[in-house]
Amino acid sequence: MSLIFYILAAVAIISALVMVYSKSPINSVIALIITFLAIAGHYLLLNAQFLAVVHIIVYTGAIMVLFLFVIMLLDMSKENEKHKKLSIKLAAVGSGGLLLLVLLAAIKKLSLMPQQDPTNNGIGLVKELGQVLFNDFLLPFETTSVLFLAAMVGALLLAKTDKKTI
Repeated sequence: MSLIFYILAAVAIISALVMVYSKSPINSVIALIITFLAIAGHYLLLNAQFLAVVHIIVYTGAIMVLFLFVIMLLDMSKENEKHKKLSIKLAAVGSGGLLLLVLLAAIKKLSLMPQQDPTNNGIGLVKELGQVLFNDFLLPFETTSVLFLAAMVGALLLAKTDKKTI
């Protein structure tokens, strides 16, 4: 099991580096898809099957299709790219530094928190998630489903073309 973990970790890290350093946006999206699949493999190793399936459907499916669609619509040629000012580059470096400080503070606070008992084998299983959703959180779950239904009907009404009959 640890060998599979290390293989998935290596695939995730290598594909993430390929994504960042690739010159082609299409290659970057493909590398990001591979990264997402490796992360979903980690979820499976953690016995979180539902989270792995949702991760594959939402991120690897829907979000990547959206990214590819936007890349195809944008003109990503080098001639259109303007050189950035020094102040913008300094602002980006400063923002990255602040993000690193926040990350380090979160890691420090995480190390001070007490660890949970890992003996509960029901964590992450679909059966346990279903019991929690339909027993403890039934009203919020049903409210969310009605909200999604209203959003889908609204999207269909907005996308509907008027056909005039003669």
